[in-house]
Amino acid sequence: MVDKATKLETIYNRIHEIRTRFEILLRDADIERLNKVLAGGDAEAAQTAFDDRKNELVEDFAFVANSNIGAEFMVKEDIERLSEIAENTWQRHFDDRLGLAHDELGRYATDAVSFLVQEKLLDDKPHHLLERQEGIHQMYEEFGFLVNIPEHMHNFGELTNLSIERGTLSEEERFIVNQHIMQTIAMLERLPFPKHLQRVPEYAGTHHEALNGKGYPRGLTMDSLSVPARIMAVADIFEALTASDRPYKKPKTLSESVRILSFFKKDGHIDPDLFDLFLSSGIYKRYADEFLNPSQIDEVDISAYVDAWSLKLDISGARKRFFRTENSSVIGPAFHARTACYHRCAALGVGQLDSSVQG
Repeated sequence: MVDKATKLETIYNRIHEIRTRFEILLRDADIERLNKVLAGGDAEAAQTAFDDRKNELVEDFAFVANSNIGAEFMVKEDIERLSEIAENTWQRHFDDRLGLAHDELGRYATDAVSFLVQEKLLDDKPHHLLERQEGIHQMYEEFGFLVNIPEHMHNFGELTNLSIERGTLSEEERFIVNQHIMQTIAMLERLPFPKHLQRVPEYAGTHHEALNGKGYPRGLTMDSLSVPARIMAVADIFEALTASDRPYKKPKTLSESVRILSFFKKDGHIDPDLFDLFLSSGIYKRYADEFLNPSQIDEVDISAYVDAWSLKLDISGARKRFFRTENSSVIGPAFHARTACYHRCAALGVGQLDSSVQG
């Protein structure tokens, strides 16, 4: 799910099925042209009609294919156009229930089979919906999660998925991805950690929270987020932006990543002081030199994001002011990471916020 690169991707990219239907419509248009000529009709008019239909299909498929990428925000007019394209029909001659496994066959209607069916070019069908197993609400009810749980486990509807406004994930898939942090918290908060590791669930379970209360899964605000938790949030976003191993996006350059991260600061999502320190200390550059591809590393004018006072700030003193917690110490150089927590702390040059972070 995390690797879903296009909107129609399941085990494979279903855009190939959609393209085949467009091919059928183009073939049907050509057959119609030939039939008109054979019937003694105007060959030039038939050719013109075919050319117009071909151009229409080519443009419509290009639009559908581009919508499948999910790189741009889908506005209302785009979604309306998808709905109009979906109303085109093609004729199915074969039983669509043959060759299905028992579980998938159970999602199909049991009506009598018809071998001449007018199918929509893009459709949302009942068998695209996979039911959710019972018990998920009870699984999380003790943790105070403020997350909407979709009715279905999956919705593979073609029109529904192509109409996703931002990115490639449906509501159901977004929940599955977000659920990783819910499961993390549910597991870790039930473990009997020794005293020096008791804050591990907090550090591991809050990196998707936001200072403005718009994060998940608990919608915590700045008063409930410790400095280590805020650091994890900054590092998690920066790592995601610069990562080169995500099939659904190209890795951002260093300057692009810093610019986008500054929007998170502006929107009150991340700690503004930590963002300033992240830049003024040069940690972003050290992380880039160690972990990014050379092609991603470009110049960053941090004066556009950090005021002159912050640039002159004594970094060691700032670290003590920001990072001093009970039983804590700060180690300047970034260290190599093997676990996600280790890696994200490394991104900010924090060796030991306290002993539970390293744990």
